[in-house]
Amino acid sequence: MTTAAPQAEEAVSDDGTGPVLEVSGLGVHYGRGRKRRRALHDVTLSIAPGEAVGVIGETGSGKSTLARAVLGLVPASAGSVRIAGEEVSAYGSLRRRGVIQYVFQDPLRSLDPDLTIEDSLVEPLLIQGVPRKEAVPRARTFLDRVQLAPDLLERLPGELSGGQRQRIAVARALVTEPRLVILDEPVSALDSANRVQILEILKELRASGVALVLISHDLGSVAGTADRIAVLYRGELVEAGTAHDVVRRPRHPYTRLLLGSAPTLRGRPADRAEREALRALLDA
Repeated sequence: MTTAAPQAEEAVSDDGTGPVLEVSGLGVHYGRGRKRRRALHDVTLSIAPGEAVGVIGETGSGKSTLARAVLGLVPASAGSVRIAGEEVSAYGSLRRRGVIQYVFQDPLRSLDPDLTIEDSLVEPLLIQGVPRKEAVPRARTFLDRVQLAPDLLERLPGELSGGQRQRIAVARALVTEPRLVILDEPVSALDSANRVQILEILKELRASGVALVLISHDLGSVAGTADRIAVLYRGELVEAGTAHDVVRRPRHPYTRLLLGSAPTLRGRPADRAEREALRALLDA
């Protein structure tokens, strides 16, 4: 289905400092020659301080490529990415200064299994040049911020539950006091109780001015946390708006298809005939 690209709403900062993240006409291609494949096309969005934006789509929609492009891990073939007013080519410097942080989908793989939790939390600060005697108290502060007890500091990642590891990963991302945090499927591997805890923590972060990008295939998992939602389909931004509008008044067939997979939002799952009708609209 061919539709005009939606006009993404501009992020509005409460303090007038402007967007933390500005993505403008972003395109990304993989491969060369006949094997060249378009992963993203003409994606534009911005995020203000203290705002949470959910980037939603199935596997292959381009959401992970968007995250990697924002992080500077894949080159843009068109458009630009600016973080805190700096081109993403300065990502190495931005990360060293703690301006941007990333929370991986699997915290067990992202945390060094041989480092204690204290060492994992302190490491980003040491890279910034913060003395250890100052870094350790700060690490304890952020451990408390994600509602974990200080006795976990001496334990290893493998000794913790999945929910505890996810909160450690969030605390590690926050310890440098970044302006932007990207979270890849922040609650997909957690049980319902831990999901609620993580989402509540993310809500609290917005009050401190941290901007959040929530990458997920599940619209229901981030709809209650995100201020705005951007829906990606085959590398294109097909719908963008406030979380309320996207959930209650979806305009694009793909968004309606995603809502059909989130019965807690819609009231019931889409039946087979409805899914087939929506797929037919997408392929038209």
